[in-house]
Amino acid sequence: MNEAWKQDPRLKSMKPEKVKFLTDFAEQLSNTPKDQVLARFIALSAEARSRNITFSDQETKLLTDILISHLSSADKGRFDMFRTLSQKMAPGRG
Repeated sequence: MNEAWKQDPRLKSMKPEKVKFLTDFAEQLSNTPKDQVLARFIALSAEARSRNITFSDQETKLLTDILISHLSSADKGRFDMFRTLSQKMAPGRG
């Protein structure tokens, strides 16, 4: 797994528990079969909510950057389509 994301300056402003969650997230994704990455991402998102861990837009961007680096080409396309649709449906948009 490419670990260059750990040098991202956005990490410096994050709370340590968020950085730990991201590190665990990346580790779990690196051990997840490619056809199960999206399902694992959803499970990790639910885990974050249950632990009252929330992420800013910038932090979410870093999460998705990590996720995308582990997706197959087909899943990247589906993820991009999902992201585009969710942005169009977000409150205050469109």
